[in-house]
Amino acid sequence: MSVTATAQRAFNFSAGPAALPLTVLQQVQEEFLCLPGAGASLLELSHRGKPFVSIMEDAEATLRSLLGVSDDYAVLFLQGGAALQFSMIPANLLRGTEMTGQYLLTGSWGKKAIVEARKEGNIEAIYDAKDSNYDHVPRPGDYQVRDDAAYLYYCSNETIQGVQYPTEPDCPDSIPLISDASSDFLCRPLPIDKYGLIYACAQKNAGPAGVTVVVVRRDLLERGSESLPGYLQYRNHEAGGSMWNTPPTFAIYVLGKVARWLADDIGGLEAMEKQNREKAQVLYDTIDANSGFYQGHAKPECRSLMNVTFTLPNDELQTQFVDEAAQHSMVSLKGHRSVGGIRASIYNAMPREGVETLANFMKDFAAKNG
Repeated sequence: MSVTATAQRAFNFSAGPAALPLTVLQQVQEEFLCLPGAGASLLELSHRGKPFVSIMEDAEATLRSLLGVSDDYAVLFLQGGAALQFSMIPANLLRGTEMTGQYLLTGSWGKKAIVEARKEGNIEAIYDAKDSNYDHVPRPGDYQVRDDAAYLYYCSNETIQGVQYPTEPDCPDSIPLISDASSDFLCRPLPIDKYGLIYACAQKNAGPAGVTVVVVRRDLLERGSESLPGYLQYRNHEAGGSMWNTPPTFAIYVLGKVARWLADDIGGLEAMEKQNREKAQVLYDTIDANSGFYQGHAKPECRSLMNVTFTLPNDELQTQFVDEAAQHSMVSLKGHRSVGGIRASIYNAMPREGVETLANFMKDFAAKNG
C-alpha cells in the first residue's frame, strides 16, 4: 500500500463493513494480482484447487486454535449473513417439532431474529428489554428457560444500542445455547463448550462482507428436517466441507489473514480483549466525565466493548459533531437511524490512536458547545 494511500486513511468508526487491520490490507494488496505459488489471483482460482483448500483449512485451524474449538464442533463457512441464520437456526432445530425456541431480546438484532424464527415454529420471547429502550441485558433470575426448549437464543452484542453481555446468559446444560456473535466475534475468549451453536457474519469484526462463520455442535446437525432446502441444511455444509456450493473464497481468505493477525501479531484473544477493554474505557471515561453533555445509552454494567453509543443535548449538535469529526479524519460516527445519536464502533482493528483522537475531540467539542 502506497504511503499516499495510507496517509489518506481516516479513522473509520463504521459499524460494518468495518475497519480491517492495516497489515492485513497490505498483505491482500501484495497478493491480489497473483497469489504466491498459484500463478493467478485468488479471485481466479478454483475453490477446489490446492491453493484455496489450503487457505480454508488454515483459516479453520487458526479459528479453532484461537477459540479452543474441539472436534465436537463443526466450523462452517457460509453465506447469507446473520439474516440467513435468523431462519436457518429455527429451520434446523425447530421445524417439524412441537418444541419451543426461546429468545432473549436486548436490541434490534434480536428483534429481527425472532420475527424470522416465528415463521418456522413455536417461538417465545422470555425476556424483552424494550421498556427501557434496550439499555441492558437480563440478570440471572429475570427469565425462565423451559426444560424442553429447543434452544435459547441471544445476541451477545447489539451494535445499534451498544449493549453487550459481559458473560453468557444462564442456560441449562441440556438446552442448546445459541448466540449471534456477529459484532463481538474474536474480540475476547469464549467458552465454546457452553454453546450449541454460535455464528458471526464477518464484516463487523473478523473480515469483509460475504462469509458467515458457524460453529455448531455436531450432534445438532442431525436435527434438521429432511424437508429443508439443501442450502438450509447444516449437515450438508458439514459433509461437504463448507463446499456444498462455491464458498465465498475471497472473504474466507481475508478472514484467515485476520485470524492469523490475531494469533501472531496480537498474541491471542486474551491480549485482544485487554486492548479492547482499554480502548473502550477511554471513551466511556470521556462520556462519564462530561455527563452533562454526553449521555451514554447502555447501563454501565452492559456497555459494549465494540460499539460505544451516546447522545448529545440536541439533534443539531449531533449533526455538528459528526460533520466536525469528519473534518478531523474521523468518519462513520452517526448513530443508527432507528435510535439516533452517535455510535463509535471500535472493533479489533481500530488502533488506540483513533480512540484517543476521538476522546480528545469529544472533550474539546463539549467545552466549546456545552
